[in-house]
Amino acid sequence: MRNLGELDLNLLVVFKHLMQERSVAGAAKKLCVTPSAVSKALAKLRDWFADPLFVRVRQGLQPTNLSLTLEEELKAWFQLTDSITSLNSEAIPEGARFSLVMESPFGTSFLSELPMTIYQKYPHSVVRMLGWDHHSLNDIVNGDADLGFCARETHGRSQARVNRLPYYIDHEVLFSDRPVVFLRKDHPLLQQTWSLENFLACPQVSVVWEASDSWALDDLLEDEGQRREVPIMVASFEQALHIASQSSHELIAVVPSYCAGYAARHHDNLIAMPLPLPESLYKQLEIAFILLWHKRHNQDAKVMWLRNETKRLYGLAAEGLALFPWGEAVLVPMGDA
Repeated sequence: MRNLGELDLNLLVVFKHLMQERSVAGAAKKLCVTPSAVSKALAKLRDWFADPLFVRVRQGLQPTNLSLTLEEELKAWFQLTDSITSLNSEAIPEGARFSLVMESPFGTSFLSELPMTIYQKYPHSVVRMLGWDHHSLNDIVNGDADLGFCARETHGRSQARVNRLPYYIDHEVLFSDRPVVFLRKDHPLLQQTWSLENFLACPQVSVVWEASDSWALDDLLEDEGQRREVPIMVASFEQALHIASQSSHELIAVVPSYCAGYAARHHDNLIAMPLPLPESLYKQLEIAFILLWHKRHNQDAKVMWLRNETKRLYGLAAEGLALFPWGEAVLVPMGDA
């Protein structure tokens, strides 16, 4: 009995093209090889099957009964091989679980369509999209989250810099930003000189970030012998903006400038102003907003697709958005009025 393991399966590809073209020259052209190579392959097939397989006639090659039978039997095999060779980064198993942890309001501002995009493309999947918190990095490490989006500071004293990520976490910077001040359009501070002294005199609502009550701005101010008055701390940028929009007090909020779009939709009485800092100091507060994932998923089809789709949707949402006009800001030295 013949052993299929002794047959070079590449010969079956030659057979397939011979059946389609009914010509050695035609099959050679489709395979991008010489007619001689096809003739040699046909000789090996004839030897293995102990059948001529094709008979030369005036119109070209006529398949034998065995060839016609083989063609029918091999249809399923060729369908399977075509399916295997078409696999790419979108080859995601049926019923896959997509788990993302995203800082808010980035998800709602730029990726509001992502859950439905996943669901429509992979209708039997489960989509789990949660907000980023101080447990999220561990979720990525432990495999409970496929992809994350969060902010990393650049200030030298910050514990949340990109270079402090574990070596087994890979990342990609999606965009960079700076914190700005959000306050009501009728806030008394806007009637004063836009200075650090007046800014620090205003009570502020701040965000507890990565389980810390302070962040790079507070470190920078401390280095300069200054501090903010922060009577209220909340869990998210949305909460900070909501409080700053209320007319019953004079609290202001410092959040990344990308939140301006969210503020415009939900709190149109707010205005964004740059922090009253000299450029040399303001630059130290730049924030890198990154996608991050575990190195073990570098070639994972699902994570690769999620990364590409996230960047695509972000790019579409960000088109036409004006950058914050840093150059128009009135920047003054620390402590100057």
